Amino acid sequence: MQLTDLLPGVRDIAIRAGAEIMKVYQREDLGVQTKQDDSPLTQADLAAHDVIVQGLAKLYPGTPILSEEDANIAWETRSSWDRYWLVDPLDGTKEFINRNGEFTVNIALIENQRAVLGVVYVPPTKVCYSGILGQGATVERDGVSVKMASRAFEPVQGIIAVASRRHRGEQLQHCLDRLSALGPLTDTSMGSSLKLCLVAEGKADIYPRLAPTCEWDTAAAQAVVEAAGGQVLDADFKPLRYNTTSELLNPWFYVVGDPAIDWKQLLSQ
Repeated sequence: MQLTDLLPGVRDIAIRAGAEIMKVYQREDLGVQTKQDDSPLTQADLAAHDVIVQGLAKLYPGTPILSEEDANIAWETRSSWDRYWLVDPLDGTKEFINRNGEFTVNIALIENQRAVLGVVYVPPTKVCYSGILGQGATVERDGVSVKMASRAFEPVQGIIAVASRRHRGEQLQHCLDRLSALGPLTDTSMGSSLKLCLVAEGKADIYPRLAPTCEWDTAAAQAVVEAAGGQVLDADFKPLRYNTTSELLNPWFYVVGDPAIDWKQLLSQ
């Protein structure tokens, strides 16, 4: 099946998962549990997971699915995968619990360690970001779909950096200080994969993530960013890849809008 044929179905699945999330969001009791790693889990995470897994199994039968809520798959098994779905049913669970609206549904198709298709859906606003590598990215608001493109980096006109609402620190501050030496800097904090989508949409220049994340946190939005013309670079300033080791943790990374810039030289000083 062609990726362009898959995308409408993936969007529909993400929207249906978002509807289940909002049903829980409107309740007084979110059904919060605590996982073994002390991270929160809600009834919305589980409901969205079920919708996505069932939907993807029908849409693209036989393709493995790795979801945050069902990630206990042996490396011996998944190391042989050349194509699979990588899913975060509810990215930004803490934002969901705090009811600030900054949470998303993330669905990505990985082929040969690259995120080639991605959908990021924002349930509270019903905004849907989507992209196919090499074929462009779009954002849909109020039923209107618009093509997206990341923007050129022009420090003298002002730099917009987006950072995690909950994970800051000395390394991030050093990076922001380096950027502020180049031009006027605006530092915006936000939760979930929305940070990557801001870069894809040309509303931010860079998102430095110098703190831990898991692979399902970034894959869908990486596909959107790269389809829009940007890049997601690891700590060595090489393209971020998936399912390369037994660990499901990402290295530190940088999401950048302008691939023409030598970001390694710019940020490594």
